[in-house]
Amino acid sequence: MPFRRLEFARRRASSRWLSTALALACALPVRAVDLRLQFGALERMLAEQAFTQEGRRYVHGDRTAKCNFAYLEKPRVEGDAGKLRIRARFTGRTALNVLGQCVGLGDAFGVVIAARPVYKDGNIGLADVTVTSDGRTGLYIRRVCAAMATSLARDFRYPVAAEAKKILEDPGPQSPYRRELQDFRVTSIQVTGEALILALDFALTVR
Repeated sequence: MPFRRLEFARRRASSRWLSTALALACALPVRAVDLRLQFGALERMLAEQAFTQEGRRYVHGDRTAKCNFAYLEKPRVEGDAGKLRIRARFTGRTALNVLGQCVGLGDAFGVVIAARPVYKDGNIGLADVTVTSDGRTGLYIRRVCAAMATSLARDFRYPVAAEAKKILEDPGPQSPYRRELQDFRVTSIQVTGEALILALDFALTVR
């Protein structure tokens, strides 16, 4: 297939990590571009997109709930056998408020989330999600892990197409030209031991 010639304005040093990665990856006139997201960048992405409430992601309730809540915090991302592996800390409680006291179950433990990253409708999501505890067991823990797997598979989305459109269509304050991103696709996703690699395909029209 013919190459699509792309031109990109120089990004400011203070640009966000995805902006920098896309600008560097697309500096040459190529049709397909590999965007390599190191796991450190993915951890920051999770913090920005998912763990937004004081560094926590609530999978049940919210921070105003005293006796009935569940959240994850301190995510660490790894790659294993082609899947993302996210280690995090779970804290939760399922109890009744009886005269100001919480009566019921609660626990805190480490969890390991394994998932296959997928691209759909402009977003990076998680499929085939499994959640296990770090050696702990019991009815409460099994129920918690099953609920978290369902929640993460349903709710986690990273809008990579929208982010790419915002970044690549920005011509900079001095440019007299308008840029339009078209036909954006993620053609494949690979998980290595160090990074998540997205194969991108798109056209950028300068008007």
